[in-house]
Amino acid sequence: MATTLAPVDAREVVRCDQCHLVQFRTTNNNCRRCRTSLDNEPEPEIIAPAITPAVNNGSSHPQIQVALAIRSLRRRSGLSQRQLAGRMQVPRTYVSKIENEKATPTLSSLLRLATALEVTIPDLLRGDGRAREDEIAALAADPFVAEVAPFMSQLDAMQRSSLLIQMRDLATRPRRKI
Repeated sequence: MATTLAPVDAREVVRCDQCHLVQFRTTNNNCRRCRTSLDNEPEPEIIAPAITPAVNNGSSHPQIQVALAIRSLRRRSGLSQRQLAGRMQVPRTYVSKIENEKATPTLSSLLRLATALEVTIPDLLRGDGRAREDEIAALAADPFVAEVAPFMSQLDAMQRSSLLIQMRDLATRPRRKI
């Protein structure tokens, strides 16, 4: 990927990672000297979605809407596509293609998405991002969580995420006896 430098005359100045030539971004995104792509991030393999009829056996759950679920979970987490792509270590365009149903995520991409959005894969596929009701009840009964919960609304998304990760670590890590 090319390194972006200070903008000049509203045109983007970039440096080629191959030959290190500093230049204005070209219309075809290729380096003027070595002709390599200035956006040389490898695009993930795009798998066309399989067309299958929605089977609804009298239940109220329609066919899984992965794209809609990912978009709603991303927005609920307060993340932009670029931030989510950074957490997944993929190009932003890949996240956009998934959300716009132009690409179907692979199993490894689903795992990366779930990790980046801090949900489980079933929650990601369900699109709700919610834990089961019994887990919520157990969590609400915890005195520490009950004490911290009123302050959660005062935290920004990054602080909430950090606090939740630390709480999850405390809950899953075995305690040492002193």
